[in-house]
Amino acid sequence: MLLVIDVGNTNTVLGVYKGDELVRHWRLQTHHGRTSDEHGIFLRQLFELSGLGVGEVKAAIISCVVPPMERMLVKMVRDYFACVPTVVGDDIEANMPIEYDNPQEVGADRVVNAVAAYHRLQKALIVVDFGTATTFDAISAEGAYLGGAICPGITISSEALFHAASKLPRVELAKPPSVIGRTTVHSIQAGMLYGYIGLVREIVTRMKTELGGDAHVVGTGGLAGFFASETDIIDDVDEFLTLKGLRLIFNEAQA
Repeated sequence: MLLVIDVGNTNTVLGVYKGDELVRHWRLQTHHGRTSDEHGIFLRQLFELSGLGVGEVKAAIISCVVPPMERMLVKMVRDYFACVPTVVGDDIEANMPIEYDNPQEVGADRVVNAVAAYHRLQKALIVVDFGTATTFDAISAEGAYLGGAICPGITISSEALFHAASKLPRVELAKPPSVIGRTTVHSIQAGMLYGYIGLVREIVTRMKTELGGDAHVVGTGGLAGFFASETDIIDDVDEFLTLKGLRLIFNEAQA
């Protein structure tokens, strides 16, 4: 089995592949304070509760955008799964041309998403990843990573509003009864939801124009389903896009 780990600023997503099948997955809070032993014990418990054998894991691959976590997770996999993990960007590069001015600046997760999406669609596309930051990544019809856009995620935008405006409360991200809010909570929800949909639509529309045609739009990340249900700008949602990309990159390196 292959253990795949995608470490984001807010959440860490883990999965276990048996061949091409994702047999189990977990979404956990990214916790900077835990040691490698704490992570190892916790993950072994998850395996046991899922009826999986730790000894069945023969390889692992990690994508990490939180540098302090990378070394700790490598040690955890070595100690608790008895294999040396591959780290995207350090040990392995994706088989995809990167047309960024400085390819080293592109987050590993963005490249991994691009690889997975292009492998499935084989056409010009845009990947929108709704995470701590919302990222927009453009891939050409020929399969080259062209670049993209980055903006604050809706959750941290909402938190910034709460902390900076003394009289405004912290609110749940939810669809309000109407865009014309009749309470402060509904007004904030309307502003955040429809304002963010407008942001997504504008960036995607401009990217499609620059790509020269009708690019397919794939949403991923924890809030992708929520936003896809509120706008027609996202063609489909792939919750496990990054995990699929990690498996593909690992398999290509072994071929």
